[in-house]
Amino acid sequence: MQQPETRPAFLRYMDALLDLLARICVLLAGVAIVVMTAIFAWLVFGRYVLNDTPTWVEQVSLLLVMVIAFLGAAAGVHNHTHLSVVVFRNIVPPRVRTVFVVISDLLLAGFGGMMFWYGIELTKFKWNALIPLIQWSEGLRSLPMTISGVLVFLFATGHLIRLFFGHDQRQDNIDQG
Repeated sequence: MQQPETRPAFLRYMDALLDLLARICVLLAGVAIVVMTAIFAWLVFGRYVLNDTPTWVEQVSLLLVMVIAFLGAAAGVHNHTHLSVVVFRNIVPPRVRTVFVVISDLLLAGFGGMMFWYGIELTKFKWNALIPLIQWSEGLRSLPMTISGVLVFLFATGHLIRLFFGHDQRQDNIDQG
């Protein structure tokens, strides 16, 4: 028998939206990996079969790596798979653990906000310069960081809101007693 839904409606809507955003991040990062693999295959084919190395592959790959890294990291914040050190959090009493969780989420939200703010500045600063060999805006290199900053802020804030309303379901960090 299923448990009835106890979360307030706004939390269900927030979670649905954040889940959708995280799935989009993972999808875009996955597509970027596939595209990067395909263009490297083209690079090898061009170099060794056609004896004509496509020079644009390296620059496009660098852009794709930015998409993979930053969107993947943002999804990791939402899905609790980001790099974190929980040894101190796990050895303290449950009440202190919850304080550590709040501090961690506040730091993540602040970091995401700074990534967004300074990412906008960097993207604007570099927008009129062109990437060599492909002639695309240099600002595209920092755009994934900017987008990731917004997402990290939203995901960490979502964790804080769920925690505040008593609906945080992270297994390793909330007062279990």
